[in-house]
Amino acid sequence: MSDDGLPTSDQIDGAPHPRETAMLIGQDMAQSNFLEAINGDRLHHAWMITGPRGVGKATLAWKLAKFLLANPPVDPNDMFGAPPPPTTLEIDPNHPIATRMTAGSEPGLFVLKRPYDADKKKFKQQITVDEVRKLKGFFSLSATEGGRRIVIVDAADDMNVSAANALLKVLEEPPADALLFLISHQPSRLLPTIRSRCRELRCVTLDADKMSGALSATGADVGPHSAALAELSGGSVGEALRMLNLGGLEVYSDLVALAATFPKLDRTMMVALGEKAAARGQDARYELMLRLADVLLSRLARAGLGIPLTEAAPGELAMLARLSPNENAARAWASVSANISSRAQHGRSVNLDPSALVIDMVLAMNEVAAKTAA
Repeated sequence: MSDDGLPTSDQIDGAPHPRETAMLIGQDMAQSNFLEAINGDRLHHAWMITGPRGVGKATLAWKLAKFLLANPPVDPNDMFGAPPPPTTLEIDPNHPIATRMTAGSEPGLFVLKRPYDADKKKFKQQITVDEVRKLKGFFSLSATEGGRRIVIVDAADDMNVSAANALLKVLEEPPADALLFLISHQPSRLLPTIRSRCRELRCVTLDADKMSGALSATGADVGPHSAALAELSGGSVGEALRMLNLGGLEVYSDLVALAATFPKLDRTMMVALGEKAAARGQDARYELMLRLADVLLSRLARAGLGIPLTEAAPGELAMLARLSPNENAARAWASVSANISSRAQHGRSVNLDPSALVIDMVLAMNEVAAKTAA
């Protein structure tokens, strides 16, 4: 929630807001690279923080913003000279800057994000040029305070063309002591001119151990499932939280149990899975089911290539070994994966009944299993 009680687009459901996240796990290299830039007097005015969704990009942006606001530029005429180079990006949580940022009241920070439409009770689909134009007021007002001014764009991918062009002008002629952090999940989709004016900080996916620590830091209770969550989420904490909130581990176990009956398809289980997809008010879980079906197909293809996998559901490894024993099977599963994804995308676009779409998907998978077992 934002300070006015409205939902905010830069927070994952079930997780604290990035400004409240005390620990950033698994992104030591990105932090080290930024610290080197500061100590080497190479503090660029614009940084693009990239990596998959949910790996801590926003948390990193807020951490860097806190550090920079708490450590203003050094006055070259200061009689005491420059302070020693920093060795860490951590600041005291009781520092006034940290306190104000946690409260959402720091005047030196502006967060550019998709606004919430209270009338329609949903987020706008894009960051519009009107939102970017608010930066002019922010820079003019914050200039009277002195010190650095920080802008976090979360996420830059959400900008429409007009907004991107407006932000480009800011990047080309940044105000004095202004720094911008652009969070991007897919930087290749951004204007090349925007990318060329930013230095990149790359955030990486998390392994099972780091995933466990990161999830614990959010207050999530993962029990013994951190390895499975790391496998199915692709090392993304945000995706892992989404799966926990929507019962993703149970959904994936259902998919694995059904696949274990291939090619002698258990139609009762198939119909039950379709009914779960069609349940009223379960749109998010239905979307997750389709995504996890993609994950299952990908893991079938990888299993046939002999790539080691950690079991993410009871009986999964035995099922994978049986249905994808060699490279030929791997190619068959990879081929049907692209076909099923395309059909699912089309089905959603024409509002095909979720149950029918899931059953169609399962029948296609069973057909491949029958061919590879022949």
